[in-house]
Amino acid sequence: MLFETEQEVLAWYEKEERVLTPKFISEIPWHEISQHPLNPEFIPTLLYMRDVEKFTEIYYQELLQTPTVKDPAVRQFIDRWSMEEPVHGELLNRFLNEAGHSTSDTWYEEAKRKIPKSNFIIRPLSTIIARTVGKKFAAVHMTWGAIQEFSTLNGYQRLWEQAKHPVLEYILRAIAREEARHSFFYWSVARIKLLKSNFRQALTRFLVKKFWTPVGQGLKRASETNQVIRALFQGEEGVRFMDQRVNRQLESLPGMAGLKIVTERVAHIALKHTPSSF
Repeated sequence: MLFETEQEVLAWYEKEERVLTPKFISEIPWHEISQHPLNPEFIPTLLYMRDVEKFTEIYYQELLQTPTVKDPAVRQFIDRWSMEEPVHGELLNRFLNEAGHSTSDTWYEEAKRKIPKSNFIIRPLSTIIARTVGKKFAAVHMTWGAIQEFSTLNGYQRLWEQAKHPVLEYILRAIAREEARHSFFYWSVARIKLLKSNFRQALTRFLVKKFWTPVGQGLKRASETNQVIRALFQGEEGVRFMDQRVNRQLESLPGMAGLKIVTERVAHIALKHTPSSF
């Protein structure tokens, strides 16, 4: 399914009903969570995912400072996106508590206090660059967003496959359905914007190649990000999974063929050496 305009993408997205409705959330078998063992090795990954989902409000505020939001379709999407993503974080936090890993009532404020100081220098610079380039920078934002959303979606799948906790899988599958829609929106709008000029393609390719970082890194320390990647995508099979599920989505965008930044980064962390076969 390929769209010709941003408005067509938005129309498709708006027709999709919310998955995580109050009714769905109330019917999650919360009481069954403690009945199934959860390997403690997955706690750091769940905490990371919880925080990053909630940090969407920070990304949202940054986007509002750029010309990207002048596109009415993009603005309408990110307004809804900014409300859906934090709910994912709240669900993960409740799961952790029900599983016996108690968290503070002020966990989000605590997570924000741990944001590296370097983030407060780097992120304003990216906003300045976006303003300087103008509306053409939206192609970068949408491509970057597509990579991050596809990464998140597939990270959830890897987690439920490895944790083998039935209620966690039930929750993550529902979250993944919303992430899949977010992924497709970003990818579709990125495709439309990249098709408009070779300059947008060249700019996007250069910035993604030079500056892309995995989901959450920046607001989280690189060591934490690397730990999650190793936990979910360890070994050649894990690297291959990301290559097929995420990097190929990137490469399918105009001007991005042969750009292996996601695969290379995951391989660098998950393997002792970066294979040439991916």
